[in-house]
Amino acid sequence: MTTITPLPIRKPAGRYGFTLVEVLIGASLSSFILAGVLSTFLFLGRSGANLQSYSDMESEARRGLELFAQDTRQASAITWNSATSVTLVVNAASITYSFNSGQRIFYRNTFPLIKGVTAGTFSFRAFDVAGHEMFVTTVAERSTASSSTKQLQISLEASRSNTTVVAATNTVLSARFILRNKIVTA
Repeated sequence: MTTITPLPIRKPAGRYGFTLVEVLIGASLSSFILAGVLSTFLFLGRSGANLQSYSDMESEARRGLELFAQDTRQASAITWNSATSVTLVVNAASITYSFNSGQRIFYRNTFPLIKGVTAGTFSFRAFDVAGHEMFVTTVAERSTASSSTKQLQISLEASRSNTTVVAATNTVLSARFILRNKIVTA
């Protein structure tokens, strides 16, 4: 039996690497592909951070409004402290809802409900039994509103921002909440 061993293939002399043109073309194509992948990665990261900010803000606003709605519906009395602060009497306990414009936070007593409220967008609106809006800008108007308010509405705009993304904003307008336990006559 005869065994044949193949001879190694030899390259022609002088052809052992890439030419300069091949290296430049390869490097150019690689850098374009790398730039595309990097920009896609950054775009996805920023979009994810923006989505997370918006999701946090939305859930915080939803929780805050739900708590506000629950207390408002159960309230048997309301006192207007200012245009941005009301005290509700719920089961003989006083609960104050207020907006601090310096900190941009909407509070329930001392507990922050909604953070990052845009300045100038927060408002309480009071309505009487017939559904007519009452103003609460002066002390006399707030005194009248304290005895006549049957429905309460809140509106605000919240925003969140990161260092890497633009601010995500969320406008919150609640329904009119009826103070079910408060007796008001027309």
